[in-house]
Amino acid sequence: MIKIPYEEIILKINEKTKMTVAEIEDRIDKKLKQLSGLISKEGAAHIVANELGVKVFEPLSGKLQIKNIVNGMRDVETIGKVLKIYETREFATESRSGKVASMVIGDETGTIRIVMWGAQADNTANLVHDSVVKIVGGYVRQNNGRKEIHLNERSQLIINPKGETIGMIAAEAPSGTRKEIKQLAENDNDVELLGTIVQVFDLRFYEICPKCGKRVKQDIDFLVCSEHGNVIPAYSYVLNAVLDDGTETIRCVFFRNQLEKLLNLNQEQLLKFRSEPAEFEAKKNDLLGTIVKLNGRSNKNSMFNRLEFIAQNVDANPNPEEELKRLQE
Repeated sequence: MIKIPYEEIILKINEKTKMTVAEIEDRIDKKLKQLSGLISKEGAAHIVANELGVKVFEPLSGKLQIKNIVNGMRDVETIGKVLKIYETREFATESRSGKVASMVIGDETGTIRIVMWGAQADNTANLVHDSVVKIVGGYVRQNNGRKEIHLNERSQLIINPKGETIGMIAAEAPSGTRKEIKQLAENDNDVELLGTIVQVFDLRFYEICPKCGKRVKQDIDFLVCSEHGNVIPAYSYVLNAVLDDGTETIRCVFFRNQLEKLLNLNQEQLLKFRSEPAEFEAKKNDLLGTIVKLNGRSNKNSMFNRLEFIAQNVDANPNPEEELKRLQE
């Protein structure tokens, strides 16, 4: 079902009728009292809009600007510029397993998060900041009050389509809600932390499928990918470090892409530490005392009964002037 937020209904009535917001809300309140207990506030707003001859939702087709994308839409087509790319991660539930990645795109009218499931997550390997992407066949969901376009196996993501350009982005992509570590709660999403790395653990490597990048499992004499069967594995890597922001400390997890950003090393350089682990000690020492800005999500580690932070974007050189200005504000 397509749902339009209450505030957007108010705005549409205001644009079409020139009534003030106070006048519109007064009519909505009267409608609520008239139909007490039978309708929601949004429903009352829809009725008022209809009485005033205002079409709250006009069916749209073809390429949509981001501002016109509404929760509940299916077969969405839009174009935007890549503003942020987040870490691909694996997931497993009782019913299914797979991988998911996300990014934020923007156009002249706004920004929106794109969530890529399964094989669509592989697109992140070919994405760079400021790439232009075309989304075809996406569907819209709401997450923590924000709209997201989700892509599945029937969707398409076209990178740098011919003839498509994006002008001035309406607003910068949200950097996430800045929190102190002591304020973190389980399953917080799109959170920004600023702190100092005070402890670094050993670099760990794990086997992945060379074709799809999924983690493989040992099956007697073979390593098996759930999608490609027996494989000769490739390797990926993960690093744990402790971040201190003066309020508390938290263990942070850096998977492949974010670890490369944190250390400013490429895949080839990091894989060398697999055969020469002692060489990584110097890198561990270099990280101690480093101030970093992280964007990501909090996660409860049930084995150790502690909260951890999964880094999805790393700024290893935060701008001191911006941070000082933020403190002054």
